[in-house]
Amino acid sequence: MQRDIKKLISQMTLEEKAGMCSGLDFWHLKGVERLGVPSIMVTDGPHGLRKQEQKGDHVGIHDSVPATCFPTAAGLASSWNRELVEKVGTALGEECQAEGVSVLLGPGANIKRSPLCGRNFEYFSEDPYLSSEMAASHIKGVQSQGVGTSLKHFAANNQEHRRMSVDVIVDERTLREIYLSSFEGAVKKGKPWTVMCSYNKINGEYASENKNLLTEILRDEWGFEGFVVSDWGAVNERVKGLEAGLDLEMPSSFGVGDGKIVEAVKNGILPEEVLDRAVERILNIIFKVVDNRKENAAYDKHAHHQLAREVARECMVLLKNEDNILPLKKQGTVAIIGEFAKRPRYQGGGSSHVNPTILDDVYEEIRKSAGDNVNVTYAQGYSLEKDETNEGLLEEAKKAAVQADVAVIFAGLPDHYESEGYDRQHMRMPESHCALIEAIAQVQPNVVVVLSNGSPIEMSWIDKVKGVLEAYLAGQAMGGAVADLLFGDANPSGKLAETFPKELSHNPSYLNFPGEGDRVEYREGAFVGYRYYDKKNIEPLFPFGYGLSYTAFEYSDLNINKKEMLDTETVTVSVKVKNIGDMTGKEVVQLYVRDVESSVIRPEKELKGFEKVELKPGEEKTVVFELDKRAFAYYNTDIKDWHVETGEFEILIGKSSRDIVLKEKIVVKSTVTVRKPVHRNTLMGDLLSDPNLAPVIKEFMSRATQENSVISVPQDQEKPMDPIMMAIMRYTPLRAIVNFSRGAFTEEKMNELIQKLNEKLNG
Repeated sequence: MQRDIKKLISQMTLEEKAGMCSGLDFWHLKGVERLGVPSIMVTDGPHGLRKQEQKGDHVGIHDSVPATCFPTAAGLASSWNRELVEKVGTALGEECQAEGVSVLLGPGANIKRSPLCGRNFEYFSEDPYLSSEMAASHIKGVQSQGVGTSLKHFAANNQEHRRMSVDVIVDERTLREIYLSSFEGAVKKGKPWTVMCSYNKINGEYASENKNLLTEILRDEWGFEGFVVSDWGAVNERVKGLEAGLDLEMPSSFGVGDGKIVEAVKNGILPEEVLDRAVERILNIIFKVVDNRKENAAYDKHAHHQLAREVARECMVLLKNEDNILPLKKQGTVAIIGEFAKRPRYQGGGSSHVNPTILDDVYEEIRKSAGDNVNVTYAQGYSLEKDETNEGLLEEAKKAAVQADVAVIFAGLPDHYESEGYDRQHMRMPESHCALIEAIAQVQPNVVVVLSNGSPIEMSWIDKVKGVLEAYLAGQAMGGAVADLLFGDANPSGKLAETFPKELSHNPSYLNFPGEGDRVEYREGAFVGYRYYDKKNIEPLFPFGYGLSYTAFEYSDLNINKKEMLDTETVTVSVKVKNIGDMTGKEVVQLYVRDVESSVIRPEKELKGFEKVELKPGEEKTVVFELDKRAFAYYNTDIKDWHVETGEFEILIGKSSRDIVLKEKIVVKSTVTVRKPVHRNTLMGDLLSDPNLAPVIKEFMSRATQENSVISVPQDQEKPMDPIMMAIMRYTPLRAIVNFSRGAFTEEKMNELIQKLNEKLNG
């Protein structure tokens, strides 16, 4: 339906326009009844609808309507399956339509800078490419149902500690390559209807007031067309935020923010066209919601539960499978140990907390999958109410383990260990969980550990068990999914979307997390996650991209369709993958790029492509990637753009970031020459190493210097300069030559030379 939005805005009073820029209450936008503008509802959350039945509180205290609880983003990313994540988004969109929700507040695309961030379970990855691809798929799925998304939290919101006041100090290149890239692809490919700005400051300025972030980058560069909404309570100065590009303040300020806007317009401080522009953006989305509303919408909760089970299976990562202990045989006695088997940890805490439509009983699902020939026993092992070991429960668990052929221990992080609002203090599980694993391993050689956690943990017990299955926070169908994998009714295919370090001190942010007072410095720069572990040659517990299968895959025939390319072109990369095992499985083919030689500090390799492929035993498929300029570029702060340095690059195909199985080289030629202007402090070595400038400076200096000069530039290649003198000259600025030349090279001659060199650069 065509509407004249500008005409509608012209019919509004100043007060009505200002009112459109803040919420009606906690979850609703304002409408203007006399002009036919309805109020619409927004609500959490990214892995399941959290529509509260009572008055809003934002932290999950009050009950919400029943909704399907899917795996959290930490799990979804471990599927490395764009289509599957889009299916989850589609299901979420259907449930939003059924509940009259117009915009779903998610997904979260923040980078996992530290394993300690209390909200890591809501975020996809430590890698910006993987994160942005997962977020884009999520957005496409939700919005295919005529429901908006709100990509959050923009940007550099990587901790909960002092989250509403902390100032993130991060250099421009790191911000662009890591923290903004995680959002960029999601905006460009997914086209979210809204973007939510974060609480924190970035280099001294609140995200809610950051014009460079909200307008120049988000809108002007990336082409975002929706409205920007504040995180709940993130507004500092309302008028400044509106000028920067923050359109909607949430929740309602009950007239406070509106009054400031009205006063600013009346006093000439805020141009009314700035307000009109924000109102237009909000109205565009409101009417998009109206036009896409589905009357009498409903969904099949059982079908969504089955989807949640399918998704959970693909999200889980098999970390260890010594002696092929998994899949379990459907015979003998299996001891299920750990209270998580009866009271599962299947989601995180805070604003994304979901009231599930159905909740699997993990123990009962295992019994069903095991069949009649398996005796399945249970022992509690520990109490979720206490971190300390309960000796009575421990002894009971040991007895159950001794009498079984295999013990499956359910352990991980209880609810209070990780949540919105605070960060973890360490990477350890509760003492009772670790003690249980150690004790059972002493009496039972066949131990499998199933982990429920939203982010990495230390595993001091890893060498004492044969199997480890990382289930993450797998949603309401976790029980069925775990059972499917334990008994081989499904094949694990998840791969880690983050590095598991052996200990917290190995993490690159360790010395600078969560900062001091209201200041946190990202001193590790772009070396986040595997980029750091690779560069420092630190062996992680489990590397990024790692995950085992019940079958095996073989890679061959890596082919690049050209040996050289311009950075304006694309290149096609293909590789064959074959299932050489005896069970159908899915493999994630990972493509990394390495700049062989660079003048800037770059990671050893960076993920630039991935595909998940399903293969029957003996089946072979060809996986194809297309790479463009961004696959080879770094962000150059001098030209304020992505730049490729001419040279060799390696195309690496891996089963993980540490298991590279094939590699080939390609030469990429830059079509942009980055030249810094020459000035009095330009170094001689930089000038002499530039093939365009070296002849000019050699010719000029040969005329300007005299025999008794301390330094002269060699013209005769048969008589190279003394190596020590050459080393000294390399780091000598032009101005120093004036002093060293004993009057032969004057200030005037230096300025003349600088002019000639700059003319050469520009012409």
